[in-house]
Amino acid sequence: MPGKRSYLGAVLTSRCPRCREGKIFLSNHAYSKNSVKMHDACPACGQPTEIEVGFYYGTGYVSYALSIGLLVASFIAWKLLIGVTFSVDDNRIFYWMGFAFLLLLLLQPVLMRFSRILWLSWFVSYDPNWQTRKPREAERINKDQANNW
Repeated sequence: MPGKRSYLGAVLTSRCPRCREGKIFLSNHAYSKNSVKMHDACPACGQPTEIEVGFYYGTGYVSYALSIGLLVASFIAWKLLIGVTFSVDDNRIFYWMGFAFLLLLLLQPVLMRFSRILWLSWFVSYDPNWQTRKPREAERINKDQANNW
């Protein structure tokens, strides 16, 4: 159903924020080779994915915030389920640290893709009439350089 996908549904399924229909990434899976490669433009509505040169540098901050949120959530879950004290004789904090490190390492491809789609969705708004309107041209982008990425 075109146009019926919510913002959250579009972000979680890596869809274009403008039309919420086209897939942004070339690969459907976060753990495949070149999983963060994106289409130059949305296959459904033509929205450019590279808004300007260096546009995705900000995703580092988003990925960092997501990682911190994941660490806090895992610590709270660990504390409630297993228990943690900061006693010298209790090593459970170190087990949590190992678990958290492994969790972040395994989820890194997912976090990278999710931070990119979140970042793009904050700068490109939904257009319910995307079928009849053309997307705005990308600002400050060198088209020759963009094709070499």
